[in-house]
Amino acid sequence: MAKPMKIMDKDNIRRAIVRISHEVLEKNKGIENLCIVGIRTRGVIIAERIYKYIQQIEGTEIPVGILDITLYRDDLTLIATQPLVRETQINFDINGKKIILVDDVLFTGRTIRAALDALIDFGRPASIQLAVLIDRGHRELPIRAEYVGKNIPTALEENVKVILEESDNQEDQVIVKKRESK
Repeated sequence: MAKPMKIMDKDNIRRAIVRISHEVLEKNKGIENLCIVGIRTRGVIIAERIYKYIQQIEGTEIPVGILDITLYRDDLTLIATQPLVRETQINFDINGKKIILVDDVLFTGRTIRAALDALIDFGRPASIQLAVLIDRGHRELPIRAEYVGKNIPTALEENVKVILEESDNQEDQVIVKKRESK
């Protein structure tokens, strides 16, 4: 088994999230009608970090939500007979809002498609913009991110793993490793 290759460390991740936060504010000309929604699990952590930087920069709060896409997945029957469904927490009106949808890794686009379906069940936002820490390519659907921390060209047999202190109890890092054979 090949040793995992570290692509980003804690400082690289912090800088990428700070940059994304500034880009969001620049593109949206501030925070008017802006909301952030993170996709469970690591997308939520990254969304919360973006929120904190935007709050520091602008000096005010914006709504932040958590989206669980489990029941919207097109591979639901393949992942488990009893999938774990967690709570979606969007406690604000998304109608007419600019939603920043956040995830850790953009790969085929299927997770984002599911997230779009789930979000639309909550209302009709003015726009949905995608922010991801890593874009690894290999899209199967016509989906792209407006905000990307880092583009990492990968082979299909590789996995990109985002490790975050809050979810993994390890120092922040992004690693690429060969997919384990079944």
